[in-house]
Amino acid sequence: MEGSRAHVPGKQGKRYIVVLFLWLVQVWSLNARNETDLPGTVAESDTFLVQAGAVKMDTVFPAAARPGNRQPPVVRTIYDYPYSMTANYPDYKRLALNTGVLFGAGILTLGVLQLLPDDATAWNKKEIRQVPFFRRWVNNVKKGPVWDKDNFVFNYILHPYGGAAYYMSARSQGFNVLYSFLYSAAVSTFFWEYGVEAFMEIPSIQDLIITPIAGVLIGEGFYILKRHIVANGYELFGSRLAGNVAAYLIDPVNEVIGIFAGNPERKKKYLVNSRLVINPVAYTYSPGEMAFGLTLSRAF
Repeated sequence: MEGSRAHVPGKQGKRYIVVLFLWLVQVWSLNARNETDLPGTVAESDTFLVQAGAVKMDTVFPAAARPGNRQPPVVRTIYDYPYSMTANYPDYKRLALNTGVLFGAGILTLGVLQLLPDDATAWNKKEIRQVPFFRRWVNNVKKGPVWDKDNFVFNYILHPYGGAAYYMSARSQGFNVLYSFLYSAAVSTFFWEYGVEAFMEIPSIQDLIITPIAGVLIGEGFYILKRHIVANGYELFGSRLAGNVAAYLIDPVNEVIGIFAGNPERKKKYLVNSRLVINPVAYTYSPGEMAFGLTLSRAF
C-alpha cells in the first residue's frame, strides 16, 4: 500500500513483533511435540514400520490403497509426509489454479479499495483519475519504489498476512519453504506492487520487503498449525468448528478453492476417527526362527 507514506513503527509496532515472535515459538513447539509422537515411523509409503523394543508393528493404510481393493487410492498430499522444510512434492496444476484465483481476487480487492474513503487508503482518487489509466502505471513505476507512509494496519498487519496467504497457496500444494517463499515474493512484487497497486500508487519499499519476509515466517507457522489441524480431522482443541475456522483463516486460498475444486485432505479426515483393530501376528524369518508382533488396521 502507498498513500500517505508512513512512519517507522513505534511502540505499537514493537509489541506487534514481540507477539508475532511468541506465537511462532508456540506453533513450532506444537509441531515438535506432534513429530515425536511416533518415534521411528517411516512415512514414505502406505506401509508404516514402527520399532517398539522387540515388537514390530505393521500398519497399513488407507484401506483404499490396499491390494485387491477396487476403490481408487486416496490422493497423497504434502500433509501425508513427515514435516520437512526442504522436501518438495509440487502440484503445478493446482498452483496454476490458485494463481488465477489470486489474480481475480486482486482485481476485486483493487475495486473495493477504490470505494473506501480517501483517508482509509491515503489515495487522492480525484487527482488520480485525472491521469489516464495506463499512464498512471507507467508514471508510478518510474517514480518507485519509495518509503511509504501508509496506515500501520495496512503495512504491518494486512501485508504480512497477505504474504502468508500467498506462501500457503504454494506450501499446501507440496512446495518446500524456498519455493513457497519465491512464489510469495513473486506474487507480492510483480502481481501486486508492480501490477495491480501500481495503477493507483507508487510501489512501496516496506511492502516489497515486509510482505514476502513476514509472509514466510508467519506462513510456515500457519503451515505447521494446519498440519496439526489436518492430522486431527480438521479439529482444533477438540472442536470441528474451531478447526475449520482456523483452516480458512490460515490457508484461505486453498480452502476456498477446495470447496469447488476438491480438497483431498477433507476426504481423508475419516482416518482420524476410524476404529483401530489390533491383531497378533507371527513372523517366520528362517527355519526355527520366529518373531511375534502386532498388526494394526483401521475399520471404517
